[in-house]
Amino acid sequence: MKGEERGSRYLLITSLGALGVVFGDIGTSPLYAFRESFLAAEGLVVNEQSVLGILSLMFWSLVLVVTVKYLIFVMRADNHGEGGILALTALAAEGVSKAKKRRRRTLLLVGLFGTALLYGDGVITPAISVLSAVEGLGVIAPDLESYVVPVAGAIIVALFLIQRQGTSRVGALFGPVMIIWFASIALLGLVGIVQHPSVLVALSPAYAITFVRESPMLAFLALGAVFLVVTGSEALYADMGHFGRRPIRLAWVVLVMPALLLNYFGQGALLVLEPGAIDNPFYSLAPGWARIPLVILATMAAVIASQALISGAFSLTQQAIQLGYLPRMHVDHTSPREIGQVYLGAINYALMITCLAVVFSFQTSTGLAAAYGVAVTTTMVITSALLYVVMRSRWGWSPVLAGALTAIFLVIDLAFFSANIIKIPQGGWFPLAVGLLVLAVMVTWKTGRERLTSRIRSGELSTERFIGSIGTHPQLRVPGTAVYLFSDLGATPPPLLANLRHNEVLHETILIVTVQWTGRPRVPRARRATVHELGEGFFQVLLLYGFIETPDVPQALAHITTAEFGFDPDDAVYVVGNEMVIPKSGMSFLAVRDRLFALMHRNATSPIRFFGLPPSRVIEVGTLVEM
Repeated sequence: MKGEERGSRYLLITSLGALGVVFGDIGTSPLYAFRESFLAAEGLVVNEQSVLGILSLMFWSLVLVVTVKYLIFVMRADNHGEGGILALTALAAEGVSKAKKRRRRTLLLVGLFGTALLYGDGVITPAISVLSAVEGLGVIAPDLESYVVPVAGAIIVALFLIQRQGTSRVGALFGPVMIIWFASIALLGLVGIVQHPSVLVALSPAYAITFVRESPMLAFLALGAVFLVVTGSEALYADMGHFGRRPIRLAWVVLVMPALLLNYFGQGALLVLEPGAIDNPFYSLAPGWARIPLVILATMAAVIASQALISGAFSLTQQAIQLGYLPRMHVDHTSPREIGQVYLGAINYALMITCLAVVFSFQTSTGLAAAYGVAVTTTMVITSALLYVVMRSRWGWSPVLAGALTAIFLVIDLAFFSANIIKIPQGGWFPLAVGLLVLAVMVTWKTGRERLTSRIRSGELSTERFIGSIGTHPQLRVPGTAVYLFSDLGATPPPLLANLRHNEVLHETILIVTVQWTGRPRVPRARRATVHELGEGFFQVLLLYGFIETPDVPQALAHITTAEFGFDPDDAVYVVGNEMVIPKSGMSFLAVRDRLFALMHRNATSPIRFFGLPPSRVIEVGTLVEM
């Protein structure tokens, strides 16, 4: 009985945490979704018929996309407990035979593009959430409207400047704030519904079908903004690793979905009675005395929504680095307990500058709404396609069952995608441009690393032959341990050969350490290291890490305890290679790509910092490599 109580208590606590992190994006959609649905369909009259049609579309979008697709099916596709499109991509690629290289490569490329688009989402979400919240100032007093953009910009700067502190210090406040937020919007909606309860008939899909049948073009245009009610669905999946399925599902069913529906239907009831309230139906629901506190609460909720997307961008970047798709960057862990809470300064300031540029360029949340849907709908289509591969290869579903379910999801996803793709000239080009730029960087880095590795390997000598030559021609040995980091397992590190060639001396004990990342999020410490004695004082050490972990080589070596192997961190020197890439000249595509790779390689975080090596005990050996 006590175990059940502890389990229930833990479920409630994690559900509260999920409220503060997972549902911020989707939870702030009532600020702008209803208004934008009418503004997107120019010529759509605000009357009872159109309001009921929009409401029905919103209700069934939340049910089919969020509840059915993501919470029931997509969240089943966890990669050892972790979610998100990058984890789904790795899961789908693992399920494809290694012999089918082209298919695996296509899956990885598609998944990477979906991942890249989320960076555009990470820019737009803070901008539109904060702008739509601060726009309440104009509702309170029209004279304050000119202050909306500067105030929003100041809030965004403050938001990014506190990222270094991490969410762990303020995370305990997020859940209670979001409970107050959802309770408030539910209460506002309930007051509106009481005034015109007949809007509840829109729960029937007949009103959505009638709306689409009678006004197909207007319904199609409105659908591009109706989609705003389900933005944030990917966040539910991406943050699954932090909270698990049950807390997220519980929070959605018990609080979040009911609160959202009450508010949307309350806004609908208000618009049926007062069509002129379409300028800002959310704030118009509140009595005059409550609007200033509501603006403050909405701004806090918008900041929380932004925090979730910014933290997601940090996590995505860390995963991409470990999987070899981005250059090394320094990762700060901001919480001693939560491994997923990380901070990357370069990403933080790049997002801040881009986000400010977006706010001052688009000026209003209406202007940003056009840019919002394209990236997210594209990512949702990619998620459905990758899920089909997982259904077939990992779950063992039949082609008919997997195909039928995927077809249902794709019909919905493609309807939203089609309604949003026409927004490209009005701003939809922006997230696509960001996604394509990030994808180009990822592909350039991946292919550049492969070519660089190939060049280095062209002069490789196997460790077996090298150690055999040491046995035949003994070299002068000095006391101590030298640790050589080299990515190619079974090959002699070039710095080792260079040291022997120039100094004609070897350390008494030599560790050749190879760090590899697995398709799993984490690797248990017991399975972290594998040690092979090679003879003549040489040891090959393989260290395995999950794609959300940050390596600490000295710590991992210190935890190795075997009969033949002992490691004293104070008695070791670390030798790392530093390849200096010289790109080819010219203006051809390949030459430009090589120069971009050389630039990224030069600015990547030093392996000393990335692998946690003590700087005072490191020797760097430079190598010139022409590309």
